[in-house]
Amino acid sequence: MEIFKTGKHLQAHIENLKLKKLKVGFVPTMGALHDGHLSLIKAASKANDVVMVSIFVNPTQFNKPTDLKNYPRNEDSDIKILENSACDIVFIPTVDEIYPNENSMKKKYNFGHIVEIMEGEHRPGHFDGVAMVVSRLFQITKPNNAYFGQKDFQQFILIKTLSDKHLSDLSINVVCCPIIREKDGLAMSSRNILLDKNQRKSAALISKTLFEAKNIYKTYSVKELKENIKTAINADKKLKLEYIEIVSDPELNKITQWDDGQKMVACIAVQVGGVRLIDNVYFNSCL
Repeated sequence: MEIFKTGKHLQAHIENLKLKKLKVGFVPTMGALHDGHLSLIKAASKANDVVMVSIFVNPTQFNKPTDLKNYPRNEDSDIKILENSACDIVFIPTVDEIYPNENSMKKKYNFGHIVEIMEGEHRPGHFDGVAMVVSRLFQITKPNNAYFGQKDFQQFILIKTLSDKHLSDLSINVVCCPIIREKDGLAMSSRNILLDKNQRKSAALISKTLFEAKNIYKTYSVKELKENIKTAINADKKLKLEYIEIVSDPELNKITQWDDGQKMVACIAVQVGGVRLIDNVYFNSCL
């Protein structure tokens, strides 16, 4: 496994790989690696000759300074995990490497309504930061395929749109991989380690409530079901619902009436103490 700190040296290495007609799969991460990340690496290894992973905590996508400060970081542990995986290349850039000047931190794209709901509504500026960092990483790494988790469903739609419409010259295939869950159903997230024992136990209610809603959704109206989910989550005093929305895939249109002619996804964000967790479940279709 080779580790690169600069885009210049990484690009030269990737160019040599492509001269050999080798396919490169890319897994961007913010570190604090867990089995969810490893599932992306595994998927990349099955479809590519070389697997590349980046570790970069992107400051531009955090709308709260405290969230950025508290985000878990353990580079040494991450490298050890990657050494025991199918990873071939690790890219660990500095902030200056990704954003060499002020202009590189000001690039904005027009994504329309897909960034005006859910995460976009509750985390102003978040998706501008996501688009900026993914754009920079794609331009530096130029992989054949890039892998992202379904847990960040809205983010995946945004990145797919970014790649297809704004970075089409790079011809990167963006792949969505299923959510990996803990035994009690909680979606794996780097933030989970920030939960104390009692919060961690309560957090399992998030996925439990979504899966129960999936089983009964047709017996309620959309509005009624969302109210039921809100009531169930807020019944636990350690949890506070931020939003519950049911949207279409891939359009991200809000669902107001059940329609099995389109894929419907229930997306949720919950505050667990000072930790913010998101999850989603397909009601009528699965990846």
